[in-house]
Order: sequence, then structure tokens, then C-alpha cells
Amino acid sequence: MFIKTKTLKSINDYWQSIKKLKFEIEHADAILIGAGAGLSASAGLVYDGKRFYENFSDFAGKYNLRDMYSAGFYPYETLEEYWAYWSRHIYVNRYQPKIDEPYTSLLKLVQGKDYFIITTNVDHSFQKAGFDKQRLFYTQGDYGLWQCSRSCCNETYDNYNRIVEMVQQQKGMKIPTSLIPYCTHCGSPMIMNLRIDNTFVEDNGWHTASLRYHDFINRHKDLHILYLELGVGYNTPIIIKYPFWRMTAENIKAVYACVNYKENFVPPEIQKQSICINVDIKQVFNDILRVNL
Repeated sequence: MFIKTKTLKSINDYWQSIKKLKFEIEHADAILIGAGAGLSASAGLVYDGKRFYENFSDFAGKYNLRDMYSAGFYPYETLEEYWAYWSRHIYVNRYQPKIDEPYTSLLKLVQGKDYFIITTNVDHSFQKAGFDKQRLFYTQGDYGLWQCSRSCCNETYDNYNRIVEMVQQQKGMKIPTSLIPYCTHCGSPMIMNLRIDNTFVEDNGWHTASLRYHDFINRHKDLHILYLELGVGYNTPIIIKYPFWRMTAENIKAVYACVNYKENFVPPEIQKQSICINVDIKQVFNDILRVNL
């Protein structure tokens, strides 16, 4: 079992780590990127504070809600109100934002490299920043997709047009009843294609991406590979963090790098193979791009 050890934070340690990480990005045979919510937070896609109240002051006032995460789980009384909230949530996190740093900086760093990305983020930011869809595995779903609430089939549905209609036509925190989405197979209400419980639908696209991910791992497991973990917390560590630790421990040529402003740890078993940086991801990428080796 791995034991978590906090990393050092001195200025000298920071710049040494920046240079080491840049060297690994440039010289590794392959880069496997694992991205969590901290990466999107660094891009400004935060779920609380000013951004929440600017977009959801009505819901916050009526139900004393304080962030988008908890608001998404609130038991709204009607589907009209449920979709008034969720259509706005999807719009401001999936369709409205223009994605810049740190996603675009990461793309510059790995452009032309043999890389793959596994992410628990559901906001589509990688593709909006220009990353190749064939190199992405969204494990937890996508805000841009709906599924049947009963999981009666393994199909998902693009929701852009209906979401825009919901946002434009909602009044008094409710959408028109005619806009409520229902499954075309069984008639049950639609829900978001998000891994919240055991109803999550893994469609053909999900399985294709999963196969690409595992193929990438198998092809590079004995090579000089960089496992680059970005903004991954401890909500679902079994998806990215723990596998990255394990694969690093199993390969003496591997390097594990963790960039996380809040939760930055490395197991003693792989400490000599690790680079950990406890600084905002956007700043780290900017410093890597400008530092000389």
C-alpha cells in the first residue's frame, strides 16, 4: 500500500522541478496525461464563488445553494425546474466558455509527441483547445450528451440544440414542458451522461476510447514514459492517480509528475522517479515554456 508524502515547496526546488519536467516532456518516449478538475479550475471553470452567483443567483437565493456541484444534486420538484438549472449549468460549462490557458499551453508542450489523455473532466475543454479526439478518453461522461435515465439502451444523444432552446426559453426558473427530453426507446426522462451512479451508459464511443487508452498503456509500459498527472484530487483516485503510481512503480524507466495546487503527494516507493509541483497549473506550463534547460 502506498503512503502519501508531502513534497517540498522552496523556490529552488520549484525551478529545479520545472526544468526536470520540461526535460521529461521533451525526452520521454511517450506521455500519458491524467487530468482532473484542477486543470479546468486553473482555466477559470470554477464551480463556486463569483462565477456561480453570476449565473445562478436565482437558484442560490431560492434554495440557499452555494456552488454548481451541490446544485446539480438538489432534488428539484419538477423536471421543468430541473432542466432550467441543468441547461444553464451545461451551457456555461460546456458550450459557452472559450478555452485558452492552461489547455492551449499543454497542447504546445505535447504537440508532435506520442501522447494520450485520460480525464475525469466532462467539460470538453481538451477538444475545444484543439487536442486530437483520437487521443482522449473521457471516463466519466460528457456534458454534451444525454442518456436514458433507466439505461434501457447503450446510446447517448447530443444535446446542444435542445440545451440552447432551454436556456433561451426558460422563465421563472422553469423551462417549457415541451422541451423536457424523453428517451425515444422507452419514454423515460433523459438525464446527463455522467457517472453519478450505476445508471451511467458506456456507449460505443466510450468503449472505443477505452480500448485506445489500454492499447497506449500496453505499447509503452516498458519504455521511458512520463505519467503526467494534472489537477487530480481524491474523489476518484482509482481512475488516474493510483494507476499512475502503480505503473510507475512497475517500470524503472518511468517518471511520475504531479502538478496540483492543493493536493500534491508522492508515495515514498516512487519518490526517486517523481516530480511534484504544488503551484497553479497555468503558471507551471508558462514557466516550462519559457525556461531554458
